[in-house]
Amino acid sequence: MEFMNLDQFDLAQSAPDEEPQRQYYYMALARTKVAALAAEVGHTLTAHVTTFGCQMNARDSEKLEGILKLVGYELVEEEEDADFVIYNTCTVRENANNKVYGRLGYLHAIKNKKPHMMIALCGCMMQEPEEIQTLQDSYRFVDLVFGTHNLYKFAELLCTALDSDRMVIDIWKDTDMIVENLPVNRKYPFKSGVNIMFGCNNFCSYCIVPYVRGRERSRKPQEILREIESMVADGVKEVMLLGQNVNSYGKNLDPQVSFAELLSAVDEIEGLERIRFMTSHPKDLSDELIAVMAKSKKICHHMHLPLQCGSDRLLKEMNRHYTKAHYLELVEKLRKAIPDIAITTDIIVGYPGETEEDFLDTMDVVNQVHYDSAFTFIYSKRTGTPAARKEDQVPEEVVKDRFDRLLQVVRKDGQAKAESYTGSVQRILIEQVNEQDASLVTGRMDNNSVVHIPGDASMIGTFVDVKLVTCKGFYYIGERLS
Repeated sequence: MEFMNLDQFDLAQSAPDEEPQRQYYYMALARTKVAALAAEVGHTLTAHVTTFGCQMNARDSEKLEGILKLVGYELVEEEEDADFVIYNTCTVRENANNKVYGRLGYLHAIKNKKPHMMIALCGCMMQEPEEIQTLQDSYRFVDLVFGTHNLYKFAELLCTALDSDRMVIDIWKDTDMIVENLPVNRKYPFKSGVNIMFGCNNFCSYCIVPYVRGRERSRKPQEILREIESMVADGVKEVMLLGQNVNSYGKNLDPQVSFAELLSAVDEIEGLERIRFMTSHPKDLSDELIAVMAKSKKICHHMHLPLQCGSDRLLKEMNRHYTKAHYLELVEKLRKAIPDIAITTDIIVGYPGETEEDFLDTMDVVNQVHYDSAFTFIYSKRTGTPAARKEDQVPEEVVKDRFDRLLQVVRKDGQAKAESYTGSVQRILIEQVNEQDASLVTGRMDNNSVVHIPGDASMIGTFVDVKLVTCKGFYYIGERLS
């Protein structure tokens, strides 16, 4: 992608009004401020971004890092080595918020020894008014606070924070803005996430995401395709298309474009070798999408299809807009069209009012589908959601018993699915040197399973054919065939 040259801006002039030119102006201005501060403290300024939560947040952090590098910060691995620390927060569960506050206490001690140090908080947690109040009351040492809707304004906000001696807060309730062509620092040179949309319109009764991420807004397909083509030219072989509900992509565009149509166009990009996407909502999973997946040789045979619950009564209360029967019909269609597809899911145990009968409906779906793997969660009350106001919360000991019973089944199914691949030949993308054994490298199969094989760093970013020799639960030891 074409990024602007910061030297073209006359900082004596006012900032442009149009985006992204305005943000590049502020990047140029931030570069002068960062250089001045570096001269004052006597070393190149360093920065660190910690990401909490989902892959959408991870992609946002890459954008923050891209801007940080462009304005003169050197990125470092450890928080304590950084002159500027950013926490990109998550708020899906309450313990995510508690983690942030715990880490802030640790940072405060470091900042007391480095007065020039800056701390910023951004992301979903910052969209909750009560959290902003807590920061103002108890964490005044934080320098910059912004949310999910104005992340593209980071350079502009950074300039303000560098000039300020008090906490800078800039939170938007919502936006329809999508600003393209900002810098990105990709974590991996050979694979990348790609945002295709932002926000969520589903308003599931237990979920805070629509309140903190805003309404759905889709990027134009030509912008998405141009970004992926640029990535492929830069060495990317695998992309993950990201959205809270990718299946509803394009509904706010004029003319409308379906996710299946977008996926077909991405599939045609020359040089791209593997395509993933997440997350799919069952209510919007179309026959057209299944057909596109079945036809493609690039789209991974993996569908993450959150169930959440198997009880029709609770699915209605959750505002999920599908039934147990509809969900099972989708699974049948997927397996008929793509026999080797891996199906994974999310399941909540202990939703308010859940009875034993409701739970057994969930177990019935699990026993029929036999998931490759499942992310199982105990219901977490999120203030501001309809479910949090329900009085019939399930007793903790009942929830724990059900959770343990569910976990036993999904682990057994996952183990059986994993073992069924033993002895097969799979194509894997090598991602890194194994963290425990430097004589091994680690890669992923089409279905996202992890494989370790003998190798070295020269193999990172390449596809290799591997025979799966041993199944070790949820990963494999393999031997290279090519």
